[in-house]
Amino acid sequence: MIHDRQIVLSWDRSSDPTFLRSREWLLTNGLGGYSSGTLAGIPARKYHGLFVPNLASPKGRHILISRCDECVTINGREMHLGGAEYEAEHFVGESHLFLREFRLDHRIAVWTFEHEGVVFEKSIAMVHNQNTVCVQYRLLKGEALDLQVRPYVSFRRHDESPLGEPGMFILEVRRGRHEVCHSDSDIVLRFLLRPGPTAFVTEELEESNFMYRIERDRGDPEFESAFSPGYLLARLRPDQPAVFVASTHAWEHLEFDATAVFDAERQRLKHLLSLAPAVQDDPVAAQLAMAADQFIVLPGSRLDESVLAQASGSELRSVYAGYHWFGDWGRDTMISLEGLTLATGRYREAGAILTTFSHYVKDGLLPNLFPEGERQALYHTVDATLWYFHAISRYVEKTADRALVRNLFPVLQSIIQQHLKGTHFNIRVDPTDGLISAAAEGYQLTWMDAKVDGWVVTPRRGKPVEIQALWHNALQLMAHWASELRQPHEQYQTLAAQVRDSFNQRYWNEQRGCLYDVIDGPDGDDDAIRPNQIFTLSLQHPVLYQRHWKQVVDVVRDKLLTAYGLRTLSADHPDYKSHYRGNLRARDAAYHQGTVWPWLIGHYVDAYLRVYPDPAGARGLLEAFPDHLHDAGVGSISEIFDAEEPFAPGGCVAQAWSVAEVLRAWLKTRPAASSSR
Repeated sequence: MIHDRQIVLSWDRSSDPTFLRSREWLLTNGLGGYSSGTLAGIPARKYHGLFVPNLASPKGRHILISRCDECVTINGREMHLGGAEYEAEHFVGESHLFLREFRLDHRIAVWTFEHEGVVFEKSIAMVHNQNTVCVQYRLLKGEALDLQVRPYVSFRRHDESPLGEPGMFILEVRRGRHEVCHSDSDIVLRFLLRPGPTAFVTEELEESNFMYRIERDRGDPEFESAFSPGYLLARLRPDQPAVFVASTHAWEHLEFDATAVFDAERQRLKHLLSLAPAVQDDPVAAQLAMAADQFIVLPGSRLDESVLAQASGSELRSVYAGYHWFGDWGRDTMISLEGLTLATGRYREAGAILTTFSHYVKDGLLPNLFPEGERQALYHTVDATLWYFHAISRYVEKTADRALVRNLFPVLQSIIQQHLKGTHFNIRVDPTDGLISAAAEGYQLTWMDAKVDGWVVTPRRGKPVEIQALWHNALQLMAHWASELRQPHEQYQTLAAQVRDSFNQRYWNEQRGCLYDVIDGPDGDDDAIRPNQIFTLSLQHPVLYQRHWKQVVDVVRDKLLTAYGLRTLSADHPDYKSHYRGNLRARDAAYHQGTVWPWLIGHYVDAYLRVYPDPAGARGLLEAFPDHLHDAGVGSISEIFDAEEPFAPGGCVAQAWSVAEVLRAWLKTRPAASSSR
């Protein structure tokens, strides 16, 4: 149930506990760090952790606390609120026996437990823009209860394989302050339980069969050793909650009222929602706007760059593409920017993101991604750079900030000229038709970028259809901006006209009544029916002649449309895969060969409304997403779905462009909204 600013999942002890194990919660801190797990309190991924900060040194996100095992004693009976999951899966914790409700309250994870008339609550929040997590325990009904909190520490980077042996940890305790270090790391983890008096019992435990169920099901290493130095003790009373605080900051930065963190986070999100009046009275839009907040980051692993940005009068801002394993990707950032920032009223951050990425343009290319834990970006993409023009256009139309275009115009000019001259990965403009070609052996240059063990699943070498749509759109935008800035613009107009004429002469497949996906490839023209053709009429300046719009929309509807977005390949193609499952090779083989991607629904809605003046019909295309907010990653939208019913979600449980495009389309199709862009 979505109620006001909360998502509420009620629970009955007779229900199947696998429900709790299959739903995940996620909290973030604005730096790329996070706290996440299953509703059952049992970590199921190697990425799950109570405290996963994004560090500047050593760079990247590190799981410092994989979990806390909590135990409360009520009337002499011990209740375990979470725990490990072993190979035989006999032990799954006891939380489902006492749990009455889970709710996501302004992106605070809250569990309510009840036993023999005693009601208590556990809440988790991350401190915004700090590497600190707080877990609050409150007694809501009853006289008192005893609480034990046992942290398990890891100190590995979150994308590394689980540790076989935890190595040597060093614990130091001083007056209620606890510090843990690892013999092979410079990281210092600090934790305590507030308020006092509390006690710490040194009782080392090491588990060797800690199993991550999802890693096992994916064919990845699933066992990890877990180490706990001991446990904290506290007495809970109705008037005195206890808060477990863990941080990488120095002790002097932790002298705050830990109970106030939870109200502060609620107030922060209320303020963010106030920036977007359109979401105020719409519970679904409000949840998506709060989900959007989790992807907008000041990357904690690149704080040195933030100092340089501030010195130059700008801000470092980026978008994390998905949790748990994606960092900031240029393509995902530019596609997501409108939904994450402009639809939510966060214009200043939108401008900062666009400015940030202008500093990373190299040889006419925007970065594809910044690898986890590394400083240098990778540039193997043909489309991220062209999506940059689209994102700038959406920003300027919403904010009327012409100064940003003026500041970025030299960079944009250099991008166009570099594409005309040719750049890395054989990305270049073919002078015979004005279209962009791209091909590099061993690389996947478009958004359909699956690659495993050297196998590029969908190489799409040649001239991909959506690249021409984006190229034409960029040229039209450049012509307009150049004219506004009193710069020469005829070259852009002439080239845009050439691209449009060439495109419509060469891409129309009369036999199938739609567009080729790629032309001039190593094996000729590819007539596979894929969703990429929808961009030829969804962008601001459509490259496709209007007489073909309806045919393209209808073919995509008939062959690719599902309740959760568009399939990546029609079911009548021999390479079609109906489900995304198995080991890495099997999953990547299905990633863009049928698997449904929710982000595509935004551009399908744009195209649909250009052909059919039917906002109610367009809103109907989104009707499955509110219920999905209770599934998989609670409060967010998954990266992908299976291509056939029941359309099981997969990939990341929270994906930036999924949230962004569904939110944008949701607001565009609301009953009071205009159908125009």
